[in-house]
Amino acid sequence: MLDFEHSILGKQEPKAVARQTADRNIDQIRRDIYDSHRHRTFALAYYMTGNELAAEDLLVRCFTRAFASKAAPDGGDVDASLLEELRADGVLGELEVGDAPEPGAALQPRGNILRTDLEEALRELPSVERLIFLLSDVEGYRAAAIARLMDRPEAEVARSLMGARLRLRQAVAALQKRREHAA
Repeated sequence: MLDFEHSILGKQEPKAVARQTADRNIDQIRRDIYDSHRHRTFALAYYMTGNELAAEDLLVRCFTRAFASKAAPDGGDVDASLLEELRADGVLGELEVGDAPEPGAALQPRGNILRTDLEEALRELPSVERLIFLLSDVEGYRAAAIARLMDRPEAEVARSLMGARLRLRQAVAALQKRREHAA
């Protein structure tokens, strides 16, 4: 009976089973990577585009790019893929050094800041500053990591982050002032 089964199944059967197991393992690894990074990646894509459908499309293309480059990409690979997709879509402009607002001219927000005000102010930031702010102050990346990801000098990233924070303060304060005058 064993000889008969062996002759029917042939010698390829153990290799096929091993291949199916490996495929299942890589599929599970990819599923875990996707599940671990999709919410964060979607949030970044959404805040960069301001559109849920565009963010969803970016999410799909980002993971497609990441999985095409490596069987099991890490978070940095996913972020690099998102950055490339943002550049490909023209969402991410060039970083302009030296156009940070004057700190003394900044209006200061008063009291509690509404989330909607912060989100609206975020949309007003130049795209590169918005991404640097999100990666640093929302995602917790250090300036050195952002600089490596964006292939920029760390000092340039730090200046852009400072500029983004100043612009956000000014924008939130202006939104608060408009709301006070409207009331």
